[in-house]
Amino acid sequence: MTIVMDAAALNAFLETEFPQVAGDYIVDSLSEDSLVARLRVGQGHLRPGGTVSGPSMFALADLAVYCAILSRIGPVGLAVTTNASIDFMRKPVAGVDLLAECRILKLGRVLAVADALIRSEGMTEPVARCSMTYSIPPKQG
Repeated sequence: MTIVMDAAALNAFLETEFPQVAGDYIVDSLSEDSLVARLRVGQGHLRPGGTVSGPSMFALADLAVYCAILSRIGPVGLAVTTNASIDFMRKPVAGVDLLAECRILKLGRVLAVADALIRSEGMTEPVARCSMTYSIPPKQG
């Protein structure tokens, strides 16, 4: 799959279109095979017990998949999640950034399917796994 938006372009898009999350979630790297997004874990992402909240991890996976798709189709703001499943497998390390590595499994004209593995930075075991399907709007002619 050809990359049409690199990590810098994706981060600029996030800053412009989603300023409410741009400081917390960023695209770290992008290759032909995968995209890595980061959650800069702060106090607002933690829940009692010293762990990162499920909604924060879900948002990281959603952003990673969204950006992976946009990296291939360009800045289509109206691509939306149509299905999502997340498995929380272990407790993330509190105070450590989370990284989501995303792979696009299928990129069609109308639907895209991808998965993301979330890890605490520096750890090998995933803390969550997410599978998502996105709807891609028709091209405006």
